[in-house]
Amino acid sequence: MNPSGVKGPYDGRCMADVTDATFEAAVVERSKTVPVVIDLWAEWCGPCKTLGPILEKVIAETNGAVELAKVDVEANPAISQAFQVQSIPAVHAMKDGQIVDSFMGALGEDEVRAFVAKLAPSAEQSEVDRLLEIGDEDSLRAAYALEPLNPDVVVPMAEILVEQGFGEDAETILSKVPETAEVRRVQAMIRTGATGFDSEEELEAKLAELLTRVKGNDEVRQEFIDMLEVMGPDNPLTSEWRKKLSTALF
Repeated sequence: MNPSGVKGPYDGRCMADVTDATFEAAVVERSKTVPVVIDLWAEWCGPCKTLGPILEKVIAETNGAVELAKVDVEANPAISQAFQVQSIPAVHAMKDGQIVDSFMGALGEDEVRAFVAKLAPSAEQSEVDRLLEIGDEDSLRAAYALEPLNPDVVVPMAEILVEQGFGEDAETILSKVPETAEVRRVQAMIRTGATGFDSEEELEAKLAELLTRVKGNDEVRQEFIDMLEVMGPDNPLTSEWRKKLSTALF
């Protein structure tokens, strides 16, 4: 019997009883969306019965920002083996499929609250997520004011600046975040002045024209590569024209 009385999969209170069969979906995959605290317990464990209600109370107060997975180690040997359980209670926090924090033993409420607080997104982070979901210019500018070094904010903000003709400003803010495929795409937009083409035919015609001049001309070759960056890796034409570029060069 679970000392919390929680039954079955997630029941709307951000808590679940998790088994060997459900762990992958209910914890590992779920942690890619929201942090999950894993409470390893057993019916015979007195400290577990003290800690369990504290975990449930504190995590419930996050209103879904953190979730709790309760695992009876006696009934779920595969999970117990995976965590190399030697003593309980044992508590692990998982984000993005990785363990990010842990503790052993029955901590008090203040200590548990501090542990959970490190996992829950701040009010500022939640507001940025909300603004990004809206996605219009005003929302992106507001998000950028809150988190000017967040790549998820900087890239769409830079793209708007490029579209408005402020390429230098876009380059400045992009220089503050790590290079990614999306960053390179917007940087390529800045260099080419391209934010898109009216049709696929127009795009391919431009690439075909450049292809005739790429060999021995570094400037043309860079423009061709920049156009591929603007197209992005998900565009099926990108790999096709990369192959054509390799053939033309070599």
